[in-house]
Amino acid sequence: MKKEHLIEKTARYIQQEFSHEGSGHDWWHIHRVWQLAQWIARREGASVFIVEMAALLHDLDDWKLSQPNEAKARKWMEQLGIPPNDQQTIQQVIDQVSFKGAGVDTTPDSLEARVVQDADRLDAMGAIGIARTFAYGGHKNRLIYDPEEQPVLHDSFDAYQQSTGPTINHFYEKLLLLKDRINTATGQKLARQRHQFMEHYLEQFFREWNNHEQPLTL
Repeated sequence: MKKEHLIEKTARYIQQEFSHEGSGHDWWHIHRVWQLAQWIARREGASVFIVEMAALLHDLDDWKLSQPNEAKARKWMEQLGIPPNDQQTIQQVIDQVSFKGAGVDTTPDSLEARVVQDADRLDAMGAIGIARTFAYGGHKNRLIYDPEEQPVLHDSFDAYQQSTGPTINHFYEKLLLLKDRINTATGQKLARQRHQFMEHYLEQFFREWNNHEQPLTL
């Protein structure tokens, strides 16, 4: 099967799997990551096929969405007849995408993994990143904000997985850290603007929370 057909078939499969996902990890998140990863890959000289497949499959076995050890991505690639070497490379990229805590080094060891990680992290930033963060917080029944609960810079993946803090804390525990953890020059240019938007959002949030807005003149 030609590579473009493998990509098309995988996209249809993922769209079906994630069409009703409501935590901010839906098909349109994956579609954005897929498209952005392609764009970065072409500018950075990465293998576009590996990047596309990994971007499409990157949430299929995510710990937030699936049961441990299901290996759905691996099973899908085997079903498609993708060569074992490519399967291994794609799986290695997938395994290196996720953020695992502020104190955990997740620097990828290949250009393809750097590209997909950047695309996924960029979708966690800016206006869409803010929307996804609150979608996930609501999905997990988390408070929007609690002034008495401070953010935690988790020093292990296990601690990060067990976190139940308010959604605003997540900005300080992850989102605002991403700008300095983008790997590619292409991704860094996009990250700066998205990071600035999040900073402005938080400034406005806390003005409203603390009733520091100027009174309206009616």
